[in-house]
Amino acid sequence: MRKRNMRVVYTGLGLLVLCVGFFLGMMTLIPKSNDPVEMMRTVGQVSGVVAGIAVAMIVFGLIGRKTIP
Repeated sequence: MRKRNMRVVYTGLGLLVLCVGFFLGMMTLIPKSNDPVEMMRTVGQVSGVVAGIAVAMIVFGLIGRKTIP
């Protein structure tokens, strides 16, 4: 039997929410930028990396670890 680690799952969900919030929040600053294309590329890359880490945390937390019988 495997025991799920819900703290890791909740942390992953929190990171996912923060990632989406960061992306949408930066969308308001992009028109004011000197180079909006490069800023959007950087913001998208950072958001993608954080979202990937969050999804990995959710998956590993749901898989869990073996319990000692």
